[in-house]
Amino acid sequence: MAAIAVIIPSWNGARLLSTCLDALRLQTFQDVEVVVVDNGSTDESRALLRTQYPEVRVLALGRNLVFSGAVNAGIRATDARLVALLNNDTEAEPGWLAALSDAARRYADAGWFASKLLLFDRRDVLHSAGDFYGRDGVPGNRGVWERDDGHFDDEQEVFGACGGAALYRRAMLDEVG
Repeated sequence: MAAIAVIIPSWNGARLLSTCLDALRLQTFQDVEVVVVDNGSTDESRALLRTQYPEVRVLALGRNLVFSGAVNAGIRATDARLVALLNNDTEAEPGWLAALSDAARRYADAGWFASKLLLFDRRDVLHSAGDFYGRDGVPGNRGVWERDDGHFDDEQEVFGACGGAALYRRAMLDEVG
């Protein structure tokens, strides 16, 4: 059993997957099972995965179950104690999984861990630095559309994690169902 299962939902993502999976090959933390959940793609995704990424486990769904259906299927198909969700249109820095694994070790009581996400096409602009919950009851992404000037570089408690790049404890997921 791998220490971390990385679940990547994908629908017709052949043009995106190489960037995402090549970045995972460069991770400094390597005790990982990578699972691409193919959401009924009609492009060349499965052929690409079979020929270029034989180390990746493919969970082929018969139809598009969208994000939540795909990641839940991926989580159920793995047994790692830590589960990372990663969008297929991301390029994780080489230390991404190592940092998340280290945080999980240091904060044993935390159920999830957020990542700082930058826009793919403007890598100096934030997409999310974790989620917040406002006093008015409206949730949101911390830092969304702001220039990344480093003010989200330090570890902080957040309300939640953007599912595009997050780590979850399986025990917490099992507990909440």
